[in-house]
Amino acid sequence: MARRQSLLFLGGGMLLVAVALAGEDKTKKDAQQSQTAGPKPANAQTAAPRRKAPTEEPANDLATRQPTLRVDTNMVLINVTVTDPLNRFVTGLESENFKLFEDKSEQRIASFASEDAPLSVGLVFDASSSMGSKLQKARLATAQFFKTANPEDEFFLVQFNDKPEMIQGFTTNTEEIQNRLTFTQAKGRTALLDGIYMALNHMKKARNTRKAILVLSDGGDNSSRYTETEIKNLVREADVQIYAIGLFEGMSGRSRTPEEMSGPGLLNDIAEQTGGRHFPVENINDLPDVAAKIGMELRNQYVIGYIPTNANRDGKYRRVQVKINPIRGLPTLRAFWRQGYYAPAQ
Repeated sequence: MARRQSLLFLGGGMLLVAVALAGEDKTKKDAQQSQTAGPKPANAQTAAPRRKAPTEEPANDLATRQPTLRVDTNMVLINVTVTDPLNRFVTGLESENFKLFEDKSEQRIASFASEDAPLSVGLVFDASSSMGSKLQKARLATAQFFKTANPEDEFFLVQFNDKPEMIQGFTTNTEEIQNRLTFTQAKGRTALLDGIYMALNHMKKARNTRKAILVLSDGGDNSSRYTETEIKNLVREADVQIYAIGLFEGMSGRSRTPEEMSGPGLLNDIAEQTGGRHFPVENINDLPDVAAKIGMELRNQYVIGYIPTNANRDGKYRRVQVKINPIRGLPTLRAFWRQGYYAPAQ
């Protein structure tokens, strides 16, 4: 059936941050207009209205490691970000523009939404000694990220050096977190993995169904109790998207430690499993802009729901793949999504 598509490209070289999406029980209109690479045609249309998403969802208990992506009754919900070749967000797509597979078996899309629902976000902030010259820019980055927040969003702050510390629990007042960061001093080693673990554990107190963690760090881990394997397994199960901003010196930097050399790979592996992304930053002056773009990306994701054809409640990990059907007149689009989920065990 032929019909006219109305697609919007949200401008800027965009990055991606980490949020698991679930449905909300009210319809929201898409109030944001896109920014195009050139002048907007006179007959251009806005994105399609936001649709309702499924409302019912089970609680997520990280302590007992329950299955990850929300399984609402029998429905699995997956959040998807779509970008064009210039890394701009693409909005206005419809369900027929997507194909979804579970373990290589195509699934029927049962629900589709594109709404800016409230977020619960944990900020994991590196305060180790190597962050000394970068602290001010890192504070500015968080301020820019918070500018994209909505009134119903909530945030918490985990800070780490030798060990992680819960600095601020969930709050809707972003100034509370910024005030706390004002007194942050750089010292000690880097317990990055322990910081992520603490944030994942605290996230089970979130009141919103969409959850994300934003990590700001300048290197790998050298002080954690938890191992890389343990954290990778945990994030694979957790119902949270993780985005990471890595503050690294250039590859030629003589002061780069072995831990810092492994940092980009570690952050990338952790973020990728959750449907988020890692953004390495070598020029710290770019940091505030990167953080703001991550905040924008959280507002421009699709939620695709399907009822798996595999009805076995075997607790096994199932791989998910999302494809975008070619759209006439548009370049090849790229999708980012969570790589899989654990089926219910009972």
